[in-house]
Parts: sequence; C-alpha cells; structure tokens
Amino acid sequence: MSDGAPRAIRRLPDGTVKQIGPLTGTRVWTVPGRANRPLTAPREDVHRLGPGEDRRLCAFCVDRYLETTPEKARLVGPRFEEVRRVPAPALNDSVAEFRRFGNLFEIVSAEYWRENHGYRQPAGIVQWAEEYLSDPVGRVHMEKLAEIRARAAGAETSLEEAALDLLGGSHDVVVARRHVVDGASTDAELASAGTLSPDEHAAYVAFTVQALAEIQAAQPHAAYVSVFQNWLRPAGASFEHLHKQLVAIDDHGPQVDHELRLLSHDRGLYQHEIADLAVSEGLVVAATDGAVAFAGVGHRYPAFEIFSTSAANLPQEHTDAERRAVSDLLHALHAATGVHVPTNEEWHYRPPGAPWPMPWRVVLKWRISTPAGFEGGTKIYVNTIDPWELRRRTVAGLQELREAGRLADGIRIGDECTPADAVLRYAEGS
Repeated sequence: MSDGAPRAIRRLPDGTVKQIGPLTGTRVWTVPGRANRPLTAPREDVHRLGPGEDRRLCAFCVDRYLETTPEKARLVGPRFEEVRRVPAPALNDSVAEFRRFGNLFEIVSAEYWRENHGYRQPAGIVQWAEEYLSDPVGRVHMEKLAEIRARAAGAETSLEEAALDLLGGSHDVVVARRHVVDGASTDAELASAGTLSPDEHAAYVAFTVQALAEIQAAQPHAAYVSVFQNWLRPAGASFEHLHKQLVAIDDHGPQVDHELRLLSHDRGLYQHEIADLAVSEGLVVAATDGAVAFAGVGHRYPAFEIFSTSAANLPQEHTDAERRAVSDLLHALHAATGVHVPTNEEWHYRPPGAPWPMPWRVVLKWRISTPAGFEGGTKIYVNTIDPWELRRRTVAGLQELREAGRLADGIRIGDECTPADAVLRYAEGS
C-alpha cells in the first residue's frame, strides 16, 4: 500500500486479522476461533452406482452427448488430438477427453449480439448449420434443443435461426470426460480438476485458451471474454461435472476498468501491490518456472492468486511451456483444495486493445461461507481463514501430494520459493 494508507493485512493483539484488498479496497476480517470449522459437511445423499451409471449421471456425461449443443471441437486419445465440428451421427465414434460446445442457456445470447450490435453469423457458421440440419440425426438433435430453448424463453424461432444461434454463439462450455473418477462405486467420488493428471489438466487449460482466442476472433463486438469455472452447486454450478465457461461481453466490467485506471499511474501495480506484499508477508504458496501462487489478501473467501511470470499478457500469447507453468500450479492448488470444497476459478488478463499491460492471473476461491446481514450492512466481509493460515494448510497439503506423486515435476513449495519466483515480467517493454 502507498505511504500513509492502511496496511493491506495486519493481525491485532487478540488475533483478529484485518485485510484490505490491494486492487479492490474490499475490507475483510478473520475472527479467532472460526478458522477450524470444517470446510465441507459430509454428503448425506450418497448413491451407489449401477453398471454404466457413471457414464450418464448428467447431461455432460459421455452417454448423453445429444443433450448438449453441437460440438465445436473435442480432444480425443492419450495425445489429446483435436477433432472439429463432430457430426451428430459420429458423436459416439470416439470418447472425448474434453469437449467444447455452445451453452444451451447463454448469459449473453446470440440474439443480444444480433439486436444490439447488428451482428450476423459468418458464412462458415451458416454452412455448418445447413450441413448439420441436412443430416437426419443432426436435424432431430437440433429440433429437440430448439424446443427446450423455446420453452425456456416463451417464444419460438425458426429451426434455421435456432441452429445459427446454437452454433455461432459466444458463450461456450469446455467439459471434461469424467463425472466421477474412473472405477468409482458411488456418485460422491467426483472427478474435480485436482483429480486430473497434470497432463490432462494441461490439455484442459490449453483447450480453454484456444477457445478464448477463437471467441475473441469470431465476435468483433466483444470487449472481453470472461473465463471461469464453478465447481459444485454452492459455487454456482448447474452440474457436478467438471467444466469451464467462456462468455463474450461488450464491456470490460468495472473491476478491469478500475485496474486500468490504477495502471495508468503505476505500470508495476501487480508487482508492487500483490507480489511484493506476498513476499514481505510470507504468503508465497508455490512456484514453477513461469508462474507463482500467493495466498490472496482482501478476498471475501479464502483465495489463491496464480500469476504467470511471463512477459506475455493474453493467455493465447503464452508459449506452451508458459501455459503449462500456470496449469501445473493451478492443478496443484485444486488437488490441495480437495474434491468436496466448492470453488470458483476466475481468469484475469489484459483485454485486447487495452492501453496498459496486465498479467494473466487466475484466482481460485474457496466458497466455504455465505455473506449475510452483517456483510450486507457493513460491507466488511468475514473470511473464516486468513491468508497466513490458508498458506500454512496448503503448503502442508502440497507437500503430501508431492510425496504421493500426484503433482507435476518442478513445483517449488512454501519456503522452497525465493523472492525471485515472485518477479512478474508482464510490464516489460511497456
């Protein structure tokens, strides 16, 4: 924080920890005696799985491909080879390790872009829609999806228009193969990001980065593409099946605008306010050659901040190795978090065309509490785990995971990290 400003984090004599978000100004308190509460309650409705049931637990599962919109792409096989625009009759010809398709119920709809910006689908989408509808299986698939959307919206459109909207929308979903871990006997053995192998998680992240770049290129009126992952229902997930979402919007959003204003005065904002603070307060959790993770200060929920240390700003501008560095840290933190902790994963990066440099960073939040009347009335948020305790717990968990061989190679944990690991290069050349 600047001279004369309140400290971003401090512990009072009674043990209360007070925080102020360096980029947001959010005020957070952690009160002694609340940090030892369990993160999750035991699941009471555990269901034993019958033969093959693990493949059809929700609409994202492998035996229910026709319940989602037509695939824009999938990754198949151990080498994660890409297959584009899979025809409806061929959906079951291979098993997708990861699939990408349009969200059936978009946050920002194709109609939004059409009516507010005059956007029209390009010739390639029109041709794909015509080809999909010309196939009997594809036509039935599209008719069922159009009927579901019409019921939800209370208004019908032509099948051709519905097809264009579903194929050419700017809100995509990236879904992993498993609903539960391989060999699961109950539906409580969920497959989270942390149960993927490091290689699987790297493919998941790279596939999402590719989707981000393609949405940005395809939607000329988008100012930003929001990338996020909601895990479990308390964190906003409709299905307990691992997936990320990407939503194009015609606005940066107030937080990005606020950070851009701060950057206009201090290009080294993230180094000074986040990385240097983490080093000085002992909040560095882990690092790779290309990324560093901090226990975040001033978040409403316990949160990790994973920063790329690359000079590149946009995820798609990173090299394969630089993306893998971020993925390995993110995977490790998901694994340390555990399967049954609700989480939000939020991606932040410089909007294309923004005047100032911004690093690619991912914030991983533990949604283990619900803001209530106290928070609403005071705008002071009670976070049950302070950043120092979050770091202590997670470092211990990461060390156990490494001993068990579940983490990628090359991750430095806790005190193995040095101040050099927290040097951010995003503003080089600005």
